[in-house]
Amino acid sequence: MDGKTLGYEQCEQAVAWLRDNSKYRPSVGLVLGSGHSALADQVTNADIFSYADIPHFPSSTVPGHAGRLVLGELGGHICVVMQGRFHMYEGYSANTVVFPVRVMKLLGVHTLLLTNAAGGLNPEYNVGDIMLMKDHIFLPGLAAHGPLVGPNDERFGPRFPSTSDAYDQELRAIARAVAKELKLGQRLREGVYVMEGGPAFESVAECRMLKLMGGDAVGMSTVPEVHAARHCGIRVFAISLITNMAVLEFDSPEHATHAEVLETGKRSAANIQQLIINLLTRMPPPAHND
Repeated sequence: MDGKTLGYEQCEQAVAWLRDNSKYRPSVGLVLGSGHSALADQVTNADIFSYADIPHFPSSTVPGHAGRLVLGELGGHICVVMQGRFHMYEGYSANTVVFPVRVMKLLGVHTLLLTNAAGGLNPEYNVGDIMLMKDHIFLPGLAAHGPLVGPNDERFGPRFPSTSDAYDQELRAIARAVAKELKLGQRLREGVYVMEGGPAFESVAECRMLKLMGGDAVGMSTVPEVHAARHCGIRVFAISLITNMAVLEFDSPEHATHAEVLETGKRSAANIQQLIINLLTRMPPPAHND
C-alpha cells in the first residue's frame, strides 16, 4: 500500500486549491469508471485540472482513466467529475482511494453518481447491459481493508455508519423511468455488485462462489467510494456496465481482458451518458442531510 495518511487537513488543502482555481461550487459529484470518461466531455464551460496539479491527489495509472478533474455544468447541476478513479490494486490504500470523495464533501457535494465496468455473474445478463446497483458485497471491507478502518474523524462522519441503505431508492426509481423512456428494455438490470481486490480477473471457482453468494456482477472498484460517501452523508447512485460475462465453466475457452472492457464501454457510451444526463435533469435535491 502507499502508506500515505490523507486526513481532513489534506482534504481542506485540496479544496482550497480548487476554490482558488475554479469559480464553481459543485453540489453533485461523478466518478467515471473504465471506458466512461467521455461523459466528462459533456460538461459545459468546464474547468479541467490534471490530478497531478491538485494537492495530495494520487495519480491514475490504469488505461481508460484519463486522470483529470472536471468542474462545470451538466444536466442542470454544477458538477465535479472524476475522469478516472483510483484502485486498491494500484497499490493505494482504501483511504487514498476515497480521498477525492471526501474532497467533494468539503466542496459542498450532496449527491455522488458512480459508474464502473463489471463482469456479469447473473446468467440472465448480457454484455452491454446496465445494472443499477441496489446493494454490494465488499470483500476487502469484510477483511478490514476498507476506507473507514483506523481512527475515525467525526468531522467526516460517525464511527459505525449503516450501509443497508447505501444506494438511494428515489434515484434508482428515476433511473428506471428514464431507462424506460430511452427504450433500454431488458438491457436495464438491478442487482448486487461484488467488489474484489484485483487486478487479476476472477477464476472460474471464484466466479461460482460469488454467484452463490448472491452477486449479480463483479468488479474491482466503487464500493470504497460508496462507503466513504455514506459515511459523510452523501447520497449515492451507482451503475455497472456489464462489459464481459464471468466464466462459470471450467472447460470454457472464454476469458476476460481489459481491452474487451474498454471496447464495450465505448460501444455503450451513448446509453450511459444519456441515462446519467437525464437522471441529473430530473434529480431533486436531497430531502435532508444524512
